[in-house]
Amino acid sequence: MGIASSSIFIKGLVGITAIAASALAFSQQDYPTRTITIVVPAPPAGATDVLGRVLADELGKRLGQTVIVDNKPGASGMLGASAVARAAPDGYTLFMSHATPIYYAPYMFAKVPYDVKRDFALITEICSASLVFAVNKDVPVRNMKELVSWAQTHKGKANYGSFGVGSSSHLLMAYLSESRGLGMEHVAYKGEAPMIQDMIGGVIPMGLGTLGTMAPHIAGGSLRPLAIIGDKRLPDMPNVPTMAEAGFTDKEFEPIGGVMLTAPAKTPTPVLARLEKERARWFRAPP
Repeated sequence: MGIASSSIFIKGLVGITAIAASALAFSQQDYPTRTITIVVPAPPAGATDVLGRVLADELGKRLGQTVIVDNKPGASGMLGASAVARAAPDGYTLFMSHATPIYYAPYMFAKVPYDVKRDFALITEICSASLVFAVNKDVPVRNMKELVSWAQTHKGKANYGSFGVGSSSHLLMAYLSESRGLGMEHVAYKGEAPMIQDMIGGVIPMGLGTLGTMAPHIAGGSLRPLAIIGDKRLPDMPNVPTMAEAGFTDKEFEPIGGVMLTAPAKTPTPVLARLEKERARWFRAPP
């Protein structure tokens, strides 16, 4: 697919972070003194939004200040990314981003209104990405090979949804369609939650989504999982094979990217360190 691995982006962002010390005299004790905003480039109820709200609640408790989530979906996540890139580098505007605006957009669009390495400082990677390939309960398939056969004989009906042009869900589904000659049509949504609602309602028969968002609907029988885009099976779905186990060993089906927390470039290094320290303490805390 011609997309650089996530490690290259992370190394580049770490390099920016390491040299991003501000001329301002900032210390960890001075920060924060007012409300912090976490920009999420997706609508409410999707996986990135849920993670953002959990993180906002935990950081608020640990930092002693209010932390809010500002949803800015649109333009494949670039709307939210642009807002953060232009924000003051003072630690009061953060970016909780899924893979699309960070990893994919620079390769998918001729004009991207920011430069990932120049405009952002990495704080931490929150989680890696494993996607679930699922279909509406009424689609008469039980595995990926049956899905391919069904799509080949139902051209014009075998459309798929994604949570944005250039998103991982879009690119992976587009590759499946092209590599297997399926001719499936792409239906782009502004986020994962509205895509899944249309999958449940039968507006679109299939799509890729995150475990956290799809799990309740899979458990309730509205959606049927066929395969995992990931290195191994998920503990919550031990009977669902990976794409490789299902016979789809193409390297393009390997997961790229995850959810990460960043800040505008030139945010003072002590501020970035404080945020990462509190995030790490939260992750290590007993349940």
